[in-house]
Order: sequence, then structure tokens, then C-alpha cells
Amino acid sequence: MPQLAKRMGRAKPSAIMVVAEKAKQLKAEGRDIISFSIGVPNFLPGGHVYDAARKALDNDSGQYGSNRGSNELLDALLAHVEQVGLTGYTRANCATGIGAKHVLYNLGEALLDAGDGFAFATPYWTSYVDIGEILEADIQLLPCPPEQDYKLTPAQLDAALARKPKVFLFNNPSNPTGMVYTKDEIAALADVIVKHPDTWVVTDDIYNRMVFDDVGYHNFVHARPELRDRVVFVDSLSKTYGMPGWRAGFMVGPEVVATAVTTMNSNHITNLPEIVTAAAVAALSGPQDVPAARRAEFQAKRDQVVAALNAIPGVSCPVPQGAFYAFPDISVAFGKSHNGKVIGNDVDLCNALLDAKGVACVPGSAFGEPRGLRISYTCPTPQLAPGLQRIQEFFAELQ
Repeated sequence: MPQLAKRMGRAKPSAIMVVAEKAKQLKAEGRDIISFSIGVPNFLPGGHVYDAARKALDNDSGQYGSNRGSNELLDALLAHVEQVGLTGYTRANCATGIGAKHVLYNLGEALLDAGDGFAFATPYWTSYVDIGEILEADIQLLPCPPEQDYKLTPAQLDAALARKPKVFLFNNPSNPTGMVYTKDEIAALADVIVKHPDTWVVTDDIYNRMVFDDVGYHNFVHARPELRDRVVFVDSLSKTYGMPGWRAGFMVGPEVVATAVTTMNSNHITNLPEIVTAAAVAALSGPQDVPAARRAEFQAKRDQVVAALNAIPGVSCPVPQGAFYAFPDISVAFGKSHNGKVIGNDVDLCNALLDAKGVACVPGSAFGEPRGLRISYTCPTPQLAPGLQRIQEFFAELQ
């Protein structure tokens, strides 16, 4: 029998989806399950998005579209990024994809050869490692433990870039931790990046509109405009607009990179569908009241989650200022037991918590930090307090 390509031995299913599927199965069996596992915003976009999609359906051309994205979409994207201070770009600096994950994968294909250095901080979004391994990149992890609030320091970055990785991937606000870099922190890192001209910088900033406490979103290009020739900004509709299933992602950056991603599209997807394009234009350029309301709602949920977690003796949760995740250090549980089950690590804890209390979380080791676990607080609001109470009860019952 013929064999699969060797790269399939390096490709793995998402660890996050494994947990979500287990929770879904238990729920189908009749269990009372509260899921804090998957990062789905759990709200829908405004009605104007659906109106635009219906109109596009009624006027469907049935034709191929642009590999880069329609001019109307690119113009809406440019106006969108100008709102966060990324100005001076043109359509030639843009490209689209089937979600931000697809854009990131295409960027990996465009920028990384086998063996090239690929550096990013830990904890990381699980797909970063998956993409790097498929592409046979030299993955270079930069550990950012809870003691430094899961944030990269300038000294760490300086040492990492001295190794001349081909790509440095930066995530702000962070998935899985929810941490946000301040203006001064971004400026300090940007000063380091300027010193190392041999590295592309990709900023995966899809939560840039989901920032709390008036911290604001800041980019390396804001701090050091000369970096615009090396910095690629990635965004999507998924989190800001409650549209993960619509699969529309974007990049804005150097023209040579945008052209490369457009070329990849010509070989992968050809173009975004007309209906998705129309919905994306409406989301980006239409009323922003739904995202604004959800941001306020998630900030209130954040406060509730962090207070409940930090009330557990021995558990420490740095305060996230963006996205909709909390990432507590739960290592106090290691070596203890619950109902006779020994908690040896984060995976044991998540399995025991799901079995005993019906609460699904993702173990931190899936993100490269085995002392933590990720809590996504996008569940329906009535489920939040009971879920947090179950977690508190679980820790109180440890022996």
C-alpha cells in the first residue's frame, strides 16, 4: 500500500479541539458540562453583516475573485487598520486568507525554508508549533513563565534574535494567557528588533480590538516606523466580530510578503467567496456597536474569573488585559489527589476536573506551559459563576 507523505508524521490535530470534542461527547451522554475550553466568542455579528451576505447571494456573479482579495475588501481592511494607527499602507501591502490560521500558514510557507529559525514566546497558541513542525523549521521557544506575567523581556528577545531566526512570531493580546503588552513594553521590544535586521516579524494580533483597562493596542511599527519593512500584521473577523465560521483572515505588511501570500492563494484557495467577502466588508466598515458591547462584557467576565481563581489558596492568575482567556498557575495541585486520583500534572488535573465536576479546560502543556491551564470565559454568562464555583470546590477537595 502506498504511504502518506512524511510531513503527515509531523502534523497533529489541535490539542484544544481534542478537549472540546471530549466535553461535547460527555454532554451528548447527558452530563452537565460547562466548557471553558474553546476560544469561540459565542456571539453573532450585527444584522448589517447578514444583510450584506444576503445581498451578495442575490447578486452572485458565480465568477472567480481576486487572489489578493477584492478591492472593496482591501479598502475596508486598510481603513480598519488605520483605526489602530497602522497608516500609509496600500492594497499592494494586503492579502487575505481563509481565516488567520490560513494566513499564518501561508506566511510560514512564504518565509521559512526547512531548518530556518522560527522563534516565539511560551505560552504559545498551539498552531504555531504545528505549523513550524510541518514546515520543518527550527522552532526556538522563548519561555515566559508566570513569574514574569507570561511576557517576553527585551533581554530575552535580544538573546533570541542574536541567533538570527528567520521569523519572530509575536502574539498580542495573547492566546492563551490574555496578557497585553503596554506601549512602553512594545517600545522596548521594538528597540531590540531594530538591532537585528535579519529577522522577519509577524504580529498575530487578532484580539487587537479586545483590549481592557484602557491599555490600548500597540504595535512595533508604532514605536519604530522603520520596522514597517519587516513587520507583518495579521488580523481576522473571528474574534472581534463573532465570525469564526466565516473564515476570513488578513495580513498587512511589506509588499513583497503580501505578494508572496497572494501567490500562495493562487495555488491554494484562489479567492475568498463573494458572500464571505461582502460580509467581511460590512463587518469591517459598518457599525461597531456589537464588538464594543462584547468587549465591555468580556472585561466584566474577566474580573469575575480572576477574582475566583486568585481566591483559591495556592493558585495564582496574572490579570489578563485582553482577549477572553485566563491562564492560572495551578501547580499547587500537583502531587495531591482528588477522589483517589493522583494529580501528577496539568493533564491529570484537567481530566479529573472534567470527570468530577463537568468543567472542561485546556491543559497548559498544550501551549508549552505545563504549570497552567487555559480558561476561555466565552461561555454563556449564566454558566460562568457555577463553573468557577465547581473549580473552587475541586481544589478545596484535593488531599
